[in-house]
Amino acid sequence: MGELFVKERQIVVPGDVLATGMDYLPAGGAYRDKEDVRSSVLGILGINGRVLRVIPLKSHYKPRPGDMVIAKISEMTNSVWFAELDSFRDGVLSLREVPEYVGDGDDLSQYYNFGDHVLAKIINVGRTNVGLTLKGPGLRKLHGGRLITINAAKVPRVIGKQGSMIGTIKDKTGCRMIVGQNGLVWIQGAPQHELVAIEAIKLIDEKGHLQGLTEVVGEFIDKKMKNVKVADSEEKAHVPVEKVSEPEEEKPKKKAVGNKNKKTVTRGKKK
Repeated sequence: MGELFVKERQIVVPGDVLATGMDYLPAGGAYRDKEDVRSSVLGILGINGRVLRVIPLKSHYKPRPGDMVIAKISEMTNSVWFAELDSFRDGVLSLREVPEYVGDGDDLSQYYNFGDHVLAKIINVGRTNVGLTLKGPGLRKLHGGRLITINAAKVPRVIGKQGSMIGTIKDKTGCRMIVGQNGLVWIQGAPQHELVAIEAIKLIDEKGHLQGLTEVVGEFIDKKMKNVKVADSEEKAHVPVEKVSEPEEEKPKKKAVGNKNKKTVTRGKKK
């Protein structure tokens, strides 16, 4: 009979013995070492029946087919858009994967321009790029609101079990929210309410290892919302998209020109 050595949501380090015996099964962030199940990363233990999973405290986003991501249009040719995913690979959005009809020779920037953010779905993952689609329920260009970047490993905590955490933030701030699996979060609401939602998400990003975090965040939002004037809730939501983590000046829009087989923008080196 197996024995469990750690508690759920306990922080573990690589090599820690989580359990012994064949009754327990390793999942992501864990591996079997003979009779033992050990952690392979620094993270928080999650237990689902007999399955042991370690959620990394910090990790780089690894794209998977089916993921919903928020991507930023960074480059384009006359037949394809390229988008940043905060990954080692760029996202690629082809003409057949957008809902609009794009005529032969059309300027692609009329549909999705440099700097635009889109909610997309990953359809395939290659060695050098990630295939994206905008064909599907809710997939679209994002207008207005604010964007905040969090650790991709904390996305499950921001969403919560059965959407409990994101539901709490939405209900208490009145904001619309979309959480991309790549760690980008889009928030839209009254300006002061957006700021409260952003502070709550930052709290989750920093304190994601704590137990009872949903209650902590709920109390935090209640306290912050007491200082928000009633008139603020009647203000219109932001029109420009603002990236909170990295504010920068808006660049002039560029148009895609040239033949179909040649990219119009020289791709820079990945940072």
